[in-house]
Amino acid sequence: MHKLGQTRSTNQRDHLLHTPDTFVRTVLPGMELATAVVHISPAAGAAFTQYTAELEPGGKLGPTSNQRFIYTLEGAADLATDSTFQSLIPGSFTYIPEDAAHTLTAQQATRLVIIEKPYEAIASVPPPELLIGHEDKTLSVPLNDDPDLQVRSLLPGSPSFDFAVNTMTYQPGAALSMVEVHIMEHGLLMLEGGGIYRLGDSWYPVTAGDFIWMGPFCPQWFAAIGKRPAKYLIYKDWNRHPLV
Repeated sequence: MHKLGQTRSTNQRDHLLHTPDTFVRTVLPGMELATAVVHISPAAGAAFTQYTAELEPGGKLGPTSNQRFIYTLEGAADLATDSTFQSLIPGSFTYIPEDAAHTLTAQQATRLVIIEKPYEAIASVPPPELLIGHEDKTLSVPLNDDPDLQVRSLLPGSPSFDFAVNTMTYQPGAALSMVEVHIMEHGLLMLEGGGIYRLGDSWYPVTAGDFIWMGPFCPQWFAAIGKRPAKYLIYKDWNRHPLV
């Protein structure tokens, strides 16, 4: 039966909730046997772009001159650069510096989180280098000493990096200890479970597969609801002065 225009998706001044029932797929320049669901970009007010890439076997990502972060959701893909060749499996991630030549080719049907943004250099700080890792090998630490809320930092805290990407896992009933209001913007993809997200003055039910953009100073808070943990991947701009 037709949903008569109903959806949980919403686009507000300082936040966006993008749910799978509203996803529209497109092909970005250079993609082969692949499509992209673009969740957020500068067209909507963000300073970065985030999309989900869906690759068929043999599918390829297009090139970019910007820095690129990749997190593997499903499948497997081969990443080749001038200095390395690495297979990415679920939970694998990589940071690719701007202007770094690389190709990514899917071994099988594969889904990837892609985050791209121009690099904001600091004169006295060297730019970051290629990084490849896996979430399971990244230290899990409690947020604010709460053992039911675990954070894994996928990128180093070095000032070379101008953004951060973390995964956050909430046990059922766990919640942020405060409503946060800050200068960083976020791109967030729900990976597992679900809960309630406060964005601005509204509360939204969210579940695995949903994407959220939070603009600077958007009031935000999350609590996990259900009988299984909730987990998301979250981006934020970082390590740069607000006037840059």
